Amino acid sequence: MEIRYLGTSGLAVGWLGLGTALWGRDTDEHEAAEQLRDFVESGGQLIDTGDAYGGGAAEAVVGALLAGRFARSDVVLAVKTGGGAPDAAAGDADLSRRGLLAALDGSLRRLGVDHIDLWQIDGVDPVTPLEETLSALDIAVSSGRVRYVGLANFCGWRTAKAAAWQAAWPGRARLISNQVEYSLLQRGVEREVVPAMRDAGMSILAWSPLGRGVLTGKYRTGIPADSRAASDHLAAFVQPYLGPESTRIVNAVCTAAQGLGVSPLAVALAWVRDRPGVGGVLVGARTAAQLRGILAECDLTLPAEISAALDEVSAVPSGYPERTAAERATAGPSPAFS
Repeated sequence: MEIRYLGTSGLAVGWLGLGTALWGRDTDEHEAAEQLRDFVESGGQLIDTGDAYGGGAAEAVVGALLAGRFARSDVVLAVKTGGGAPDAAAGDADLSRRGLLAALDGSLRRLGVDHIDLWQIDGVDPVTPLEETLSALDIAVSSGRVRYVGLANFCGWRTAKAAAWQAAWPGRARLISNQVEYSLLQRGVEREVVPAMRDAGMSILAWSPLGRGVLTGKYRTGIPADSRAASDHLAAFVQPYLGPESTRIVNAVCTAAQGLGVSPLAVALAWVRDRPGVGGVLVGARTAAQLRGILAECDLTLPAEISAALDEVSAVPSGYPERTAAERATAGPSPAFS
């Protein structure tokens, strides 16, 4: 598995990361152990978890596995937190210094480790100043509880502001990544978030690279009974990508896959992996069999003409002010205003 450095740091990871959002709820500890075994044996290292996953249950499962059959040194442990308690209501985000450091200590307890390799701040807190939120990152690193820091689901201007603040004074912990949803069905981050990250020397950690499972092609003829879209608690997560616009992109992916003699999953995964600025691609599987299917399909190199065709069919609308002056010039003169 290709090794990539995150941001301008010395933290190196295999490009494919393992997400644990379903662990402790849809995926029991036995299935999780099989997943982690197969992942590590394939050369994977980056394990992504968070206190919001299953109310802390995912972290507890990861901790149990690290305390048993897997060594702490086998993995690069990435943790997301919004600073709230694991049982906080959806949408709550306490990004105060007090809330974040308390949440970090809770994650360390559930994981049974003395440090986290990559701590990622998630969510929006309309009350706490961003500078206070970022000060918690500096404390976490200087205290030894965290090695590197990043963001999760930050918009473009907040990413740029946070990165600039952390780079403005010696001794502050530099941000190395922002974990965002990125796939052929979700390219909105290319407007502002990706340019802000690349300017700041940060890497993209792409979550849901398979379009919440839709890019596998499994929903082309209906909703399988054992799929996320058929689940009471995950159906709403998948539903936004089951419309006609998504169908057009999924059909293009399936056509490309047929021509290459591979699965749609392989095509969708390779497209994200090779996007500029991507440091890691996070996949989540409910079963060990599903993960093995992903691991078996992660070495595809997309021909340039197919990648370009997928770029075109999935392109997001862009205009003022995102487009450069040169691009706007080719579109013709702007209307005059008096």
